[in-house]
Amino acid sequence: MRGGRSGGGGLRNPCLTMHQPWASLLVHGIKRVEGRSWPSPVTGRLWIHAASKVPDPDTVAAMEDFYREIYAVDGVHHIDFPQHYPVSRLLGCVEVVGCVRSEELVCWEDVPQSVRLEGLTDFCWLCENPQKLVVPFEMRGYQGVYNLERRVYEGAARGLSPVQGPLPVKFPLPDPRNPLSLKPGSLNFDSSKSALVKTESVSAAIAGARAAATQYSRKGSTAATSSEIQTRGKSRENHADGSSGSGALPSVVQNSQSHPQNQDPSPVVQNSPSHLVIQNPSPVVQNSPSYSQTRNPQYIAQSSPSYSQTRNSQYMVQSSPSYSPTQNPRYMAQSSPSYSRNQSQSSIIQSTPFYFHDQNQSANVHSNPSHFHYQNQSSTVHNSPSYSHNQNPSPNVQNGPSYSQNHNPSPVAQNSPSFLQHQNAEPRRSPRLQGGAPHRRR
Repeated sequence: MRGGRSGGGGLRNPCLTMHQPWASLLVHGIKRVEGRSWPSPVTGRLWIHAASKVPDPDTVAAMEDFYREIYAVDGVHHIDFPQHYPVSRLLGCVEVVGCVRSEELVCWEDVPQSVRLEGLTDFCWLCENPQKLVVPFEMRGYQGVYNLERRVYEGAARGLSPVQGPLPVKFPLPDPRNPLSLKPGSLNFDSSKSALVKTESVSAAIAGARAAATQYSRKGSTAATSSEIQTRGKSRENHADGSSGSGALPSVVQNSQSHPQNQDPSPVVQNSPSHLVIQNPSPVVQNSPSYSQTRNPQYIAQSSPSYSQTRNSQYMVQSSPSYSPTQNPRYMAQSSPSYSRNQSQSSIIQSTPFYFHDQNQSANVHSNPSHFHYQNQSSTVHNSPSYSHNQNPSPNVQNGPSYSQNHNPSPVAQNSPSFLQHQNAEPRRSPRLQGGAPHRRR
């Protein structure tokens, strides 16, 4: 159904949607030149549809004054303007006989002066033989020139009535044998030809008509600009929410040497030299020199030098050096050196050196320094220095130097310096695992 600006050759019943009051003025024969910024893609019958926007009374008054002034130049002082300007209606049709540039139209002496004064845009569509519908059809319009629906056309063609304008005009063709000869660049004039001499009242009327015609483009530009600003603002907000941190965090540092770089946290650091790079945490660090880079943690570190990089963590680490990359664990590490990578398992490791690689298992190991790799486990590690890498933990660090990098776990580590890196851990301890679990030795 849709047509386009370029190429109306495939349109059987071309239609153009126009704002009011211009649409009704054209159908009633008062307006004889339709101004556009692009040349007409069609010649012949062009249906005119009124857009849905209700015209402003000031706009209607400005356009009526404009046509009174320009018709007065040709001695026409009585114009029957439409009584009302309906919207969202198919109003009628005109015949487009050609298209010229405004500089050609204003110098064209073969047409009345009032027609020449209508040349206010880059391209001027020359319209003749206006006809209006006795009963306007309600329909939806589109941008540009589009094809009228067949059922609408069949009903509208039977309800047309000829209109006699205030000063009908016939546009002469440059080549009478060619009905398509009236096109941009087809009219040639000497350089001695000058534009019309405009009176003060005519100039004022033209200025009012220009202002009325440009109001829609200004409003559209303003609306587009406002929408773009809001979209950019929302994009920035979404980017900030989706990233690991955002700006503006309040912090309270007491009795500690701190070097924080935080985004959106509310940390309280007490009695500890800390080196923090934190995003979206609410940490409390006490009595511990900490070197942490955290994201969204809420943790308490006491009496332990910690070197942590956490994301979304709430953890407690006490007196245990831990070195464990874990995913989804809840564990406690005490008094045993462990090298673990756990995922969603429930395990207890105590005082036993063992080396195993498990998946989806529940293990209980006693009296050993452990070197293991888990997946999907929730672990509790006692009496072991652990070295862990956590994601999303909620740790509490007390009485131990910790070296942790955590991502979203909720671990508890005691009596060991820890290097934690957890991923997507939610703390959980299972009583059924206290009796021990099988393990494999290498």
